[in-house]
Amino acid sequence: MATATFAAGCFWGVESRFADLQGVRSTEVGYTGGSTSQPTYRQVCSHNTGHAEAVRLEFEAEAIAYEQLLEAFFAMHDPTTRDRQGPDVGSQYRSAIFFHDAEQERAARSVVARLEAEKRFQRPIVTEIVAAPEFWRAEEEHQKYFEKHGRHGCAV
Repeated sequence: MATATFAAGCFWGVESRFADLQGVRSTEVGYTGGSTSQPTYRQVCSHNTGHAEAVRLEFEAEAIAYEQLLEAFFAMHDPTTRDRQGPDVGSQYRSAIFFHDAEQERAARSVVARLEAEKRFQRPIVTEIVAAPEFWRAEEEHQKYFEKHGRHGCAV
């Protein structure tokens, strides 16, 4: 199993989209990229922690390549808007790839360069590509949210 971590707006929708991919074995939502230890949803939404709402997933590299996860990531959100996805505004909704090793970093930078060269988006990609810092699992009520409550409440 390999690990990947992405932020692409409201984590409920992002988790649901990744969970539907063949080869993704597990997903969990949480907070990463900020300065507060063990943040809560309320703290992250206050815009004071610096964390992004993120999804960490375990995947079988033999069944789905990391590059395929990157393609799905870029297809599920607008990577050209800084700190915003649809009506959701704030740094916790930023677009970010949190790489776990040098190969993931290389792949992420390569895919971004290719998408930019292809002019896939009308504006420049602003997705952060940074080493995966500590990941704090979100409260249980946020895990598999759409499975529990249906698809409402966020832009993705």
